[in-house]
Amino acid sequence: MPADSTTGPVARRATAADLPRIGHLGALLVKEHYDFDTLRFLAPRNRTPADYALFMRSQLDNPDVAVLVADDNGDVIGYSYSAIEGYDYMSLRGPAGVVHDIIVDPEYRGRGVGRLLLEATLQLLKSRGVPRVVLTTAEQNEWAKRLFESVGFRRTMIEMTRELDDPAH
Repeated sequence: MPADSTTGPVARRATAADLPRIGHLGALLVKEHYDFDTLRFLAPRNRTPADYALFMRSQLDNPDVAVLVADDNGDVIGYSYSAIEGYDYMSLRGPAGVVHDIIVDPEYRGRGVGRLLLEATLQLLKSRGVPRVVLTTAEQNEWAKRLFESVGFRRTMIEMTRELDDPAH
């Protein structure tokens, strides 16, 4: 149900009609990460919004995936993408919900939209019987780390990256 001007944004399941906006936000996510570390993260391209939207289209009907949007009076101003996963021996982790993406349009940041999406995602995963939720965030993303810690996430792993063609090593 879209928000009205008195209630503010609401979190709801994404639909196919939301995909162009999700593609745009996904491209923004790619660019922000690339700007954090150009060696570690994918570089944005002109086709990133369309490619991202196409990928998310493939996820919408998966019963183990949740794509939620923050809807502000009919405008998609953020989204989250999470999945229910089983045992992952590479991560030494049992069944969990995994938050893959959460992003808010920069124009709407600092207004509780990220928290709205995160809490709706956690509630949905809990309703599905998921025992825990894990996520990763860029080391440089201080805002996201504060948000995640404020709702009870704790640090459990640290990703480290090294380029193999680095002549210093």
